Amino acid sequence: MDLPRYSIAIHSTVASYREWRRKAFQEGKSVGFVATMGALHEGHASLVEVPSKEGTGTQKRTPDAVFVPSVKEMYPSGISQTVSEQKGTFVEVKGFGHQMEGSMRPDFFRGVATVVTKLFHVIEPSKTYFGQKDIQQALILRKLTGDLLLSHPSSENLHIVPTARDSSSSLALSSRNAYLQPIELTDIAPSLYAALQEGKRSWETGLSKSECIARAKALIESKVQDVHNDPRLEEKPVIKLDYIEMNDPESFDVLSEGIDIGVWEDEGEGDKGRPVILSGAMWVGKTRLIDNIVLGDGGRLGIIN
Repeated sequence: MDLPRYSIAIHSTVASYREWRRKAFQEGKSVGFVATMGALHEGHASLVEVPSKEGTGTQKRTPDAVFVPSVKEMYPSGISQTVSEQKGTFVEVKGFGHQMEGSMRPDFFRGVATVVTKLFHVIEPSKTYFGQKDIQQALILRKLTGDLLLSHPSSENLHIVPTARDSSSSLALSSRNAYLQPIELTDIAPSLYAALQEGKRSWETGLSKSECIARAKALIESKVQDVHNDPRLEEKPVIKLDYIEMNDPESFDVLSEGIDIGVWEDEGEGDKGRPVILSGAMWVGKTRLIDNIVLGDGGRLGIIN
């Protein structure tokens, strides 16, 4: 495939990138890595800016290299989308892929762990950066790097960057947002984050987990009613909540219904700021949105400011 010339080095083969990385090693340079699935947006840009700022103070700069491999490069033996038909080597972080998003998307994190392991072996990043919007993915990959004793990156150098949000609505930036109609984008989709914020407020006032979730869900139900009664909408978009839940960030286990912040911290031997993941997913029309916030000290999960 012929690619146009850019000031950024573009590598479409593993061999080409590895030659570039070898020179970077020889020159004593570090490499920060941001993985994407394409469909670039400002959320991805916020991930790229973090390693740039770390390397050059407050000066922003463009990436030095982009790796855009073909399917054949990444899967030289071929790949089937049907798990039962797959043959070859795959990576799975057992016990951490069936909760939260994994409960809705079986085998998803097996695929993530496999392709990202391959990318880590190719890129050999000094540091790597993932967005908080996909926090389960980021935490699973950190566990992967530790369990496999990777040096590039080490688990300590896998960083989670706070979710980039729309400045007016606080909607999490995502390539999926492009599928939303204007009124869905501005008036409906942001209700998921608003619901999580309601859950956060309830948790911090000492309400039980079940009460926090109930209040968050009530906000979504209120939005459903608003949409139903909105005269601007001749065709009412379907709004369907998949889940809102609280999980232990260490095990991903669901918190018990009656637990509150005091009990949670007491169970951690008086651990003030013990983090909890409050996450949710909902459908707006044909678009599925996800979001999360961390209750407590997000810095303990490797979330950087």
